[in-house]
Amino acid sequence: MANSTDSRSTLSLDDEALCRDLVTLRDYLRWAASEFHLAGLFHGHGTDSPWDEAVALTLGALHLPWNVDPAVLEARLLPMERMRIVGLVRERITSRRPLPYLLGEAFFAGFPFDVDERVLIPRSPIAELIETGFAAWFPEEPPARVLDLCTGSGCIGIATALCLPTCQVDLSDVSADALAVAKQNIKRHDVGVRARAVLSDLFEGLAGQRYDLIVSNPPYVDARDLATMPAEYRHEPALALGAGADGLDIVRRILREARQYLTGRGVLIVEVGNSDRHLEAAFPEVPFLWLDFERGGQGVFALTAEELDAHAASFA
Repeated sequence: MANSTDSRSTLSLDDEALCRDLVTLRDYLRWAASEFHLAGLFHGHGTDSPWDEAVALTLGALHLPWNVDPAVLEARLLPMERMRIVGLVRERITSRRPLPYLLGEAFFAGFPFDVDERVLIPRSPIAELIETGFAAWFPEEPPARVLDLCTGSGCIGIATALCLPTCQVDLSDVSADALAVAKQNIKRHDVGVRARAVLSDLFEGLAGQRYDLIVSNPPYVDARDLATMPAEYRHEPALALGAGADGLDIVRRILREARQYLTGRGVLIVEVGNSDRHLEAAFPEVPFLWLDFERGGQGVFALTAEELDAHAASFA
């Protein structure tokens, strides 16, 4: 695979030389896309190609929106702006740090969130469910109380609070570091009246609580996938990724314990990604509803409170 030492790469030049020859925003977009292609970067944290990564980096570095007027492409950049872009491109290639960590921000369900190495980078297909207000399960009345279990940055719970302005949301995580980021995002989106962060090992810190909806993107990567993940994923917290040989160590606990925290009309929605095959093999008698997503993504199931009751013996 190509890398930053490729003979065709311009990264052998120093930053000042690059900034002298690259002048407009269009120059930096073209150059960054070319360098990303040569470096063979992995794109899985909000972009899916060298060009998309170049657009995200340059616009993010300049604090410009995705839908900026194309006329801006011909704008000449200030020297400090040029140096910032060149530095970010160089670091993205040499360190393999995902771009959202370099920029300190990621978008989820259309909203910006603070992110750093204390939390996973938001990328769950559950965003589509949030954008519809979980209408498939709550067509007439939205859920009154929602739990975002294993919240990380808080993106799922906070986006839910923003899309459903009448609901109360708890954001729980076993990591105090992750909750610090979630609290930043609660403040950023001004939802502190309806959203709270709770330090909890799954449900242990939520005694006595009942929710209409529990949504979770827990650790679910199995040992084989964890060992072969691209370098970009090594920058994310291992605690939030791996979950045993089959990736189900945490999910089994959720299935076993979730029912006592759901109301009678409650719904449990959990992402298990590529470990969906392990889940089907472990519980062949359980009618998991596997959800489809218009923008791609897999391995998200839903179970109602009634279904959890009916299969409680399987999860015990």
